[in-house]
Amino acid sequence: MRRRPAITTALFATLLFCGAGHAQDSARVGTDVDAALLDPRIMRDTTAFRVDDLLFDGLVRLDDKSQPQPGLATGWDHPDATSWIFHLRDAKFHDGSPVTADDVVYTVQTTLDPKTASRFRGLLTPIKTITAADAHTVRIELSQPYAPLLYYLELGIVPKALAAAPGADMSAHPVGSGPMKLAEWKRGNSIALEANPDYWGGAPKLKRLQMVIVGDNTARAQALEAGDLDFIQSPLSPQDVQRLSGESKFAHVNMSGQALTFLLFNTGDPLLANPAMRRAIAHLFDQTTILTQIYGGIDQPANEMLLPTSLGHDAALRQPTFDVAEAGKELAVLGWKRGADGRLTKDGRPLALTLSTHSEDPNRVQAMEFLQAICADAGLDTKVSLADFPSFFAAVQQGRTQIALLGMALNVPDPDRVLYDQMHTGGGNNWSRYSNPEVDRLLEQGRRGEDRDSAYRQAEMILVRDLPLYVLSYQGYQAFYTPTLKSFMPNPRGYLRSLLW
Repeated sequence: MRRRPAITTALFATLLFCGAGHAQDSARVGTDVDAALLDPRIMRDTTAFRVDDLLFDGLVRLDDKSQPQPGLATGWDHPDATSWIFHLRDAKFHDGSPVTADDVVYTVQTTLDPKTASRFRGLLTPIKTITAADAHTVRIELSQPYAPLLYYLELGIVPKALAAAPGADMSAHPVGSGPMKLAEWKRGNSIALEANPDYWGGAPKLKRLQMVIVGDNTARAQALEAGDLDFIQSPLSPQDVQRLSGESKFAHVNMSGQALTFLLFNTGDPLLANPAMRRAIAHLFDQTTILTQIYGGIDQPANEMLLPTSLGHDAALRQPTFDVAEAGKELAVLGWKRGADGRLTKDGRPLALTLSTHSEDPNRVQAMEFLQAICADAGLDTKVSLADFPSFFAAVQQGRTQIALLGMALNVPDPDRVLYDQMHTGGGNNWSRYSNPEVDRLLEQGRRGEDRDSAYRQAEMILVRDLPLYVLSYQGYQAFYTPTLKSFMPNPRGYLRSLLW
């Protein structure tokens, strides 16, 4: 079977790179956290994703509807169920060296290497071999049919000669083939990018883009109002969204996003290993009040991980509802009895629980403090643990939290991206330490492209029952910016390429 992109490379370039004329040649974009790492193989936070989208190109680029389009590959052939052939365009890295098939092979192979510790490794493991047929042709052989492969080939390609050199640090000194180059990185303060005049799609009209780190949501909104920033986007506090929406001097985007907010149970913690215990505690999660009062109604309530527009989504699924009395009954069945002092104990020890989130997001902090109060009233000895985002996220990854409030940018709408790495026993981002052989089987079936809708529906039914995480909401996407940034075209991932032209 032969497959080519649905649109021609020339038309794609026109759609991607042509926009209304720019009235300014620089832009200051406010963001909530600094990037931790800018190597596209090991990046892990939203800021890094958005910056690396400007610094790097992948074989494939996802358009504003998250559909695969040509990137460094001008097109591809799919001669059989497990073979893919990609044809590279003439492109250069920021150091002037040509992008070759060897660079693509090196990038994918090192991402697959367990020593790289890439969170994307699990997305590429069906790749059995990747080889360079010649300087402009890459051949991929799969171990099995793999339905979502194209989505994952947006992975930024790094130059082998630089990345493999002794002492190289692509995380701090990234070199890609994207439309922008790294000019300066002041840790904790800003990331400055400058236009790549030799970009294969044409030199950006925007000459400089600065990502300014302002951790407090309200301070970021105030910086926009004061003229110190040109662009801000989610996460934003609802009170700031309401205020800025009334100011005509700013353009405003309000659309559905591609991200979840959820409470993650560490199923590896002895207290939370039993699904019945997780379901009982979930009855103390007042989802409605959190979303309407703390988040101001800007996000959509959720009951499962898959987005409403996703294959496999089942609108009939229901997580445990807020019911303090029911929580007490279910905890009592599990042996937790309420004493005269109102505290729940079992075998003489109190029911102690820690709720964790990161300090930069006031809404998440407020939500956890609200849940702490509910849990305390229900007899749980509950505390809130706060840390800066890097420290908090490291604790989540290392299994040092019990219940953590965080978000997940999906970036790719395919259900495999949402579920496999997070819920499969061997998933690279299985922060909940969840393992269920039947869920593993269903997710592997979906990867192979076999009755995918049914496989994901069945998997979600089990996940809602086992509750390794409780999904609070599908995040909305909000952006405010000065109207002089005329070329901006919003997308649910919050990517910024359209600003450049």
